[in-house]
Amino acid sequence: MPRTNCSVWVVLVSVIVTMLSTVVRSPVSCGAQQDAATPPAPRSEQLYQELELFTDALAIVESDYVELPEAKTLIYGALKGMLASLDPYSQFLDPDTYKEIKVETQGEFGGLGIEITIRDDLLTVIAPIDGTPAYKAGMKSGDKIVKIDGKLTRDITLLDAVKKLRGKPGTKVTLTVLREGETKLLDFALTRDIIKIQSIREAKLLDDQIGYVRISEFQERTPKDLTGALKTLQTQGLHSLVLDLRDNPGGLLDVAVTVAEVFLPEKAMVVSTIGRLTKQNMEFRSRGGWFPTTIPMVVLVNEGSASASEIVAGAVQDHHRGIIVGMKTFGKGSVQTVIPLKDGSALRLTTSKYYTPSGRSIHGEGIVPDVVVEPMELVKAGGKSQASAVLFERLEDQPPEAPLAEPAAEEPPPFDNQLARAVDLLKGIRVLHTVQ
Repeated sequence: MPRTNCSVWVVLVSVIVTMLSTVVRSPVSCGAQQDAATPPAPRSEQLYQELELFTDALAIVESDYVELPEAKTLIYGALKGMLASLDPYSQFLDPDTYKEIKVETQGEFGGLGIEITIRDDLLTVIAPIDGTPAYKAGMKSGDKIVKIDGKLTRDITLLDAVKKLRGKPGTKVTLTVLREGETKLLDFALTRDIIKIQSIREAKLLDDQIGYVRISEFQERTPKDLTGALKTLQTQGLHSLVLDLRDNPGGLLDVAVTVAEVFLPEKAMVVSTIGRLTKQNMEFRSRGGWFPTTIPMVVLVNEGSASASEIVAGAVQDHHRGIIVGMKTFGKGSVQTVIPLKDGSALRLTTSKYYTPSGRSIHGEGIVPDVVVEPMELVKAGGKSQASAVLFERLEDQPPEAPLAEPAAEEPPPFDNQLARAVDLLKGIRVLHTVQ
């Protein structure tokens, strides 16, 4: 079989080797922390030995595959696989995908309105976004998406899942969901829509001059919207505050810090990040908020509170600024850095993890409330979730019948016992202060 492009592949592989050599050596020149038991030379030799497998496979594919593949297709595929092997949040972004992710924090995009992750090898809903198709249909935090349009999500990456879930407004997609406590799979027939996110979902005054503010997601405009909401409530006589971060999947790190510092004194630690390299270790401190620290405060969280929500809740808890009420949070506490590449693609790489002011890791641990309150509608499962491999094998062998889930009412449940407990705590604090 003719091998007309061998010289091209030799040059390409040489370039890859040079790039990898630069990546391996750069931490040394940047003063990164190293393991004394692992000298740089053996590590480099090991990498080059493993790289031979890549070059051998690349040459075989180029010479023997039924059709001559494009060089970029092969390299992009290799990069996607390499990043996907690290963790669920690290990704290789081709130029088109890189452009798409730039709209995620701008407050409007097309899709279903769910934040997702990979947990226990299953595509898992972190939280539905208020007012979106997923929210209206009744999807919940913790739902496991096992099929998209009838196709199993076995071994799916976050990047591929996002591509399948997003689409033109008006188009339809069916999600098959495994939910704890349900005996059958649930099908959700959803229609994609333009997702317009309101960062401050609700702001009002409750009984006894208790303010209530719900943040649905941390976006660029959230601090400004929060300030406006709080000042309006102050003019109405706000005496204490409930900050609702339930089902808030997170958002921007700098926004989380700005929101937290509204409630914290000057120079108070908000969050720190710790990575493998010294340059990735950072501390974020409050510049001092305008909201009086004497105003009693409760923060509501649940298993759908993630990332930026956990940063705010952790800071409030560690500084004893308020009481955390609800359920243990999701535990998404890692930092992804987007690194652009010269051809318009990018790497989305996990570079560090979040730690609360007292040094607690958020990632995989979450924030445990001071007062644990289960929602009234919570149904406890009889056992642990099935392992992903067993689950997908069962779905392939004997697909269970799944009833179509009827859309849930958009109105909140008639009685929110978590909010009621928060209000009772604030009333108790007020009585205590009055007695003193």
